[in-house]
Amino acid sequence: MEKILISACLVGDNCKYNGGNNLSPKLESLLDKYELIPFCPEVEGGLPTPRNPSEIKDSGVFMDNGEDVTRAYEWGARKALMLCLYLKIKIAVLKERSPSCGTHHIHDGTFSDKLIDGMGITAKLLKENGINVYSEDEIDQLIN
Repeated sequence: MEKILISACLVGDNCKYNGGNNLSPKLESLLDKYELIPFCPEVEGGLPTPRNPSEIKDSGVFMDNGEDVTRAYEWGARKALMLCLYLKIKIAVLKERSPSCGTHHIHDGTFSDKLIDGMGITAKLLKENGINVYSEDEIDQLIN
């Protein structure tokens, strides 16, 4: 069975910045065809749960209190890529709008809930390395 890397928050892991999750009922439709490998780049990069919200601004990632957490995001992204390479994972389903996992849209860096076109740190690294990256809104494309 083919493996898919999936944002851990989407399978119900409480690793979201506020201690919650983003459980997606759509994931059940993938289970007949894929083995899901949950992964949270932010936690794997060393950030605690809960934690202050972070957004990408300029070339870094910053918490709403101004703390630069770019290194943690980059480390989590590298760990995600290493896992994909080790397990020969070619597909990732990631949480849209996340500074790690956003596939098409991320917050604009002002903590004002404004979205812009862009990719999170992990999504971008995976895509640059040949992993097909989808958001949770695109799961239907993987079932057909």
